[in-house]
Order: sequence, then C-alpha cells, then structure tokens
Amino acid sequence: MMDMICSFQMEATLVANEFVDRYMAAANGEYVKVYLYLLRHQREPVDIDRIADALNHTESDVKRALAYWEKLGVLRMREEEKESGKKTEGDQVENQSQKEETLVICGESGESPKEPAVLAEAVGKGPATIRPVYSQEQVNRLAEDEDFTQLLYIAQKYMNKVFTSRECEVFAYLYDGLHMTTELLEYLVEYCVQGGHTSIRYIETVGLSWHERGLNTVEAARAYASGFTKDSFAVMRCFGLTGRKPGDGEKQMLEKWFSTYGFSRELVLEACNRTMAATHTPSFQYADKILGEWRKAGVRTVRDVAVLDEKRQGRKRSGPGKKAANQFHNFEQRATDYDAMVLDQVKSWIGQA
Repeated sequence: MMDMICSFQMEATLVANEFVDRYMAAANGEYVKVYLYLLRHQREPVDIDRIADALNHTESDVKRALAYWEKLGVLRMREEEKESGKKTEGDQVENQSQKEETLVICGESGESPKEPAVLAEAVGKGPATIRPVYSQEQVNRLAEDEDFTQLLYIAQKYMNKVFTSRECEVFAYLYDGLHMTTELLEYLVEYCVQGGHTSIRYIETVGLSWHERGLNTVEAARAYASGFTKDSFAVMRCFGLTGRKPGDGEKQMLEKWFSTYGFSRELVLEACNRTMAATHTPSFQYADKILGEWRKAGVRTVRDVAVLDEKRQGRKRSGPGKKAANQFHNFEQRATDYDAMVLDQVKSWIGQA
C-alpha cells in the first residue's frame, strides 16, 4: 500500500467528485488542463489568450476544450447585462447596457458553486475552427481506410514516434473532418518536421491555418510555404540579420505574425522599421509587442496604422496631461518684417561705403 503525501500545503482548488468519477477519464488530457485552470481562476477575469499562454496551448486548443465541456454541460455560457456610465454633453451620465459572456462552472446541481470566471472574448470568435471530438471508436473505424492507415504510418516515420490516441485523433479530424488529402497531410508533416517542429499542436495549428486559407493541394501549400520563406528573409534583412537563418523562437514569432495573425509583409516590415527606430537594435520581442497591439486594435494595413497613429496623437493633444503653452509664445506676435529691416540696413551700409 502506498502512502502519498502532497507537497502543496497552502491554498487549494477543490474538484468535484462527479467530475473525477464521470468526466475526467473519458476526456482529453489537454481539456482537463483547461477545466482545472478555469476552476483555479473562477474569481478572476480570464480570456482565451491568457489560458493558452498559461497552459502552452494554442487558442484553437482552448476553444475546443471549452466547446467540449460546454457540450457535456460541465461549463455553460451565461450572458449578463451590465450598466456602464458614459458622460454626454452637459456632464449628464447616460447608462449603456453592455453584454458580458460569463463562463459558469457547474456543480452537481447544475449551478455555479463559486463566482464564475469571466471570458473577455466569446468562445468561437475569431478564425479558428472548433474541432469536434473524435472518439476512439471513430478513429478505429478509420483504421479500415487504407489511405488513412498509410498516412499514419508515414507520419509516424517522419516524426520518429508512435502516435498516442490524441495524435491519431488530430489526424482523423484533418483527414475525415476537413477532407484534407493524404498527400497534403504528408506534406504538412514533412514541412513541420523539416522546420524542427514535431509537436502535434503545432502540426494541427498549421493544418488548420492552411485549411482556412483554402490551401487544399500540395502545390498551393508549397507555394504558400515558399512565400512565407520570402517573408522571413525580408524580416531578417530589415533587422540587418542577413548572415543567418531565423532561430526557433524567431520562427515561432514569424509564424504567428504571418500565419496566425495573417499580417502582410508590408505591415510586418513597418513594425520592424519602428523597432529599429526605437531600439536601434533588432528585437523580435519588441516587434511582437507592436504587432500584438495592432492586432488588438484591428489593424490590417499600413493605412490602418496611420489612422491609429492619428487617433493617438489626437488623444495626446487633447488629453488631461497636455502641457501648457510655451511662455515665450503667449505674447501677441508682431507683424514687423525683420528680414526686410536687415536688408535695408545692409543697403544703407553699402551706400555709406
């Protein structure tokens, strides 16, 4: 008999026995992580980006987990209306009703046992596709498909590993759910592995990105990948890093900018130029912050950046922290033409000579 002692003796997060007994064993491990994270942060506002960063998931992973638990009734979305005050002319306060989506973690009675976690964005927003959960039975049925079994064999050879049920499930969705061809999926694995990425989450994210972009043939995917390579070299040139290829961390940021964010080369290079102007050194992290802020602001083109700059400049000029006018410019300006006076004085000196 084993006597296990937990080393964490401070604050604790309670998990309902019903969740452990009924739901945990059948759920994907990554889905369980999302549930536990939400349980831990029930009293805090959270969003999909924050969950993904904390768990090292993609946003698509988090959205699928939320959709999975909501479908089973473990989580439910609840819309609440909140009143917010807005000043109008005459300093009158105008009440505006705003809807906020709240994620409720259900207890055994179906009600929330504690204060719910608040999602800053709705589940399902954005371009990411919510993948349906493929059961082991569904994956086993696909084993009768010779093309699918051949795909799994080749993919495992490329990745030098034996697939888990989670990895088989991802390929089942890409093949059966999105109807991506075996040739395209083989190229997807080859492309990711050659880039040094063997994570199933990475492969799935790239596959979903290709699907959303309508890349349904190997030729189209190869052309897109070639374009991405050109984009990468353009960024390296802009940063003055022409003597080497991007590192792994830099590749991930480039993938995020061009694939996840969908930004154009022109827009990314604008962020890189601003980085060099501000820091005088190549910094992918600094450029990433700029592009992250632009994404939040809905920027899609360089023209959008110009409009955003104008708005910010307008706020600075009219904001409460506006500096007082220079005291040397408070007096009334004279209309005397001092240039003409100097010219006349020079002429008079010439005449006296």
